[in-house]
Amino acid sequence: MLKISMIKASVEILSPTNEQSFLVRKFDESAFEAPYHFHPEFELTVILEGRGKRYIGNHVENFKEGDLVFVGPNLPHCWKLDQSPPPTKASAVVVQFTDDFLGNGFFDRAELTPIKKLLENSLQGIRFNDKISDYFRHELLALSQRNDRFKALLHLMAILYALASSEAYSLLEKHPFASLQTHTQQMRMNAVIAYIIDNFKTTISLGAAAEIAHMTPNAFCKFFKKSTRKTFMEMVIEYRLNYARQLLVQTDKPVSEIAFESGFQDVSHFFKLFKAKLKLSPLQYRKKFLLALGQQ
Repeated sequence: MLKISMIKASVEILSPTNEQSFLVRKFDESAFEAPYHFHPEFELTVILEGRGKRYIGNHVENFKEGDLVFVGPNLPHCWKLDQSPPPTKASAVVVQFTDDFLGNGFFDRAELTPIKKLLENSLQGIRFNDKISDYFRHELLALSQRNDRFKALLHLMAILYALASSEAYSLLEKHPFASLQTHTQQMRMNAVIAYIIDNFKTTISLGAAAEIAHMTPNAFCKFFKKSTRKTFMEMVIEYRLNYARQLLVQTDKPVSEIAFESGFQDVSHFFKLFKAKLKLSPLQYRKKFLLALGQQ
């Protein structure tokens, strides 16, 4: 048997009290220690302080103060603080609720059509643009401080309606990550993506991933391609290149060091893949970013 270092895509169990139909909580740094996980509740998260990497499904992106994201049921996710330089203070407000927290079929009403569409889009993960996130950061912080449960419920509905009415957002997954045919298939994919997240910067293998999915390598390759529209190694390379891009613009490290730190074992191979994907060499990419930064 292979010895595999991995973070399992764990199930998070949430427990609203009998006195409240949804959860709203303000977290400190502990929120960013959560492993790659999923749960049947919708989750709206705004970052009050901190920066790092956000993983949603198979999508990875930087996050910073003000980052506002809405995640649908069973869509795996986690936020990881940057460790270099040492992370500063970090905190977030998180709202979680089920699709029937106001009763079965509540969002099927005609007046709530925009919110229902918002909930459907959340299955792909939604990131709201910076131009509106500052407003909602204050709204969600105020929601977390409300003691009157009825007013808190009205406040949440107003927030959801305002988000549903906005067009300042982007979907993080082109193909809904949680739309696999069976629960077993979904659990398999979640565990594999967790393995990639935990290991893409070091050694990673198709055989290990197939073993995690409890499949033969052949069957696993077909399953992974059907589920993600990418091969397993294409996904691994995508994570590595995304990480390398972030190091190029956030640090002044040499390209060779960035290549190895991102999981590539051969610098020339890294150059080739980077240029094929981004149409620029790593140094050209860094220069273009610095020029754009200087013009702001």
